[in-house]
Amino acid sequence: MTGGSEEDPFTKPIGRWSVFFYGVGHMLNDITASCWFTYLLLFLTQIGLSPRDAAIVMLSGQVADAFATIFTGELIDRFGHFKIWHAAGSLLVAISFSSVFGGCLPCSILHNDSLTLETFSYSMFAAIFNIGWAATQVSHMAMVNCISLNSTSRVALTSSRNAFTMVANLGLYAIALVVFGVIKAGSKEDTETQYRWIAYSSITIGCCFVVIFLMGTKEPRLRIELKQTSRARIPWVYWFRKLLYYQVAMVYLLTRLVLNVSQAYLAFFVIDDLQMDQSAKALVPAIIYICSFVVSVLLQEIPWNGRRLKAYYTAGGIIWIFCGAAILLLPRDISSFMYAISVFIGIANALMMVTAISMQSVLVGAEVGGCAFVCGSLSFLDKMSCGLALYVLQSHQTTSPRGQLNNNNQQSVYLSVTRYGLGLVPALCSFVGVAVTFFMELEAAGSLSKPLLREPLLE
Repeated sequence: MTGGSEEDPFTKPIGRWSVFFYGVGHMLNDITASCWFTYLLLFLTQIGLSPRDAAIVMLSGQVADAFATIFTGELIDRFGHFKIWHAAGSLLVAISFSSVFGGCLPCSILHNDSLTLETFSYSMFAAIFNIGWAATQVSHMAMVNCISLNSTSRVALTSSRNAFTMVANLGLYAIALVVFGVIKAGSKEDTETQYRWIAYSSITIGCCFVVIFLMGTKEPRLRIELKQTSRARIPWVYWFRKLLYYQVAMVYLLTRLVLNVSQAYLAFFVIDDLQMDQSAKALVPAIIYICSFVVSVLLQEIPWNGRRLKAYYTAGGIIWIFCGAAILLLPRDISSFMYAISVFIGIANALMMVTAISMQSVLVGAEVGGCAFVCGSLSFLDKMSCGLALYVLQSHQTTSPRGQLNNNNQQSVYLSVTRYGLGLVPALCSFVGVAVTFFMELEAAGSLSKPLLREPLLE
């Protein structure tokens, strides 16, 4: 087997430029998703929609995304052509995203400013945007398993992708910091102008990296060479019979809940609950993503095996549990501690996200004929759960957070929906994720190939 791995080009470590070109391929998705989860609910409530209507818009996008991932995964497994799907999805994202944050287009055409029409318009464009987003995400994630069979190189590709996710998020918050500083939101029109500029700038930057990805990354040959074999396409039932599929699905779902729900309520928390400066809704997320970027880069240099994946995921989950507890108990008069908490959140996010996605590659192993279905089905669970969680939380949200005074007339901690969304939900999801990970058998036959683990990470 050792000799076979030396001759097989798909089991050799891949080059750093290949890792780089792959890593930038999700930048458009990442920068728009960051804007989506960080500012959509805040934007919609600021322009006059009720928290429940804003939640409907968010849920419509998540549901469309969920079902699109299933269909996209099945079609990619049948016909391949990862780059075509990626390019088509990116084009749809670029066209539709500006309409999500660009104001109500039907309202302008019909000269009708009713909240019902606004809700319908934003929900429609949110669904279109998420369909394109799903096509790009599934094709990009599935490519990892078809670029290389080397387990450690697969983690390197995932780490690179996650590192550039942090770059995309930092880029968004840099743009937001400038826009919020230059354009003051004194009216609904000013608010729409703020987010329109953020959307246009994000799309421009993201499209540049999509071009770099398409030019620098070749269509994976592994999927093409297996097309004529019995492993060209694996039926869905094959995965449903594997215990590891359900374990990986649960860990990935919980990890996405941790990241997406916390991101959606971060801006609300620092502005409404802690009453920090407006710049904090860009600075606090920026600190999180700087730390995540550094950790993601460092994770590329580690030789991986199943035990290390479990250990690093557990470490990230434990850190998030402590961060969630700190957020629940953080009083307003020492709000500056949020900057310290954000450092640990950034570390935990990177540890959990890189290892959770890498567990998908362990599950797929060499069975690349079903890799797109695995990515799509897990993403379906992720989108539906996040959409429902945010809908439930936002439906109980109030437009003006209350405070509570203790016996000395001093402000005390008020456990708002925002605190639950940023603190309690991620902490509970992290705890369950760590518990599921503990019972995983990632070293089982068909997951990680042990001889590959002794090879260097990259050429």
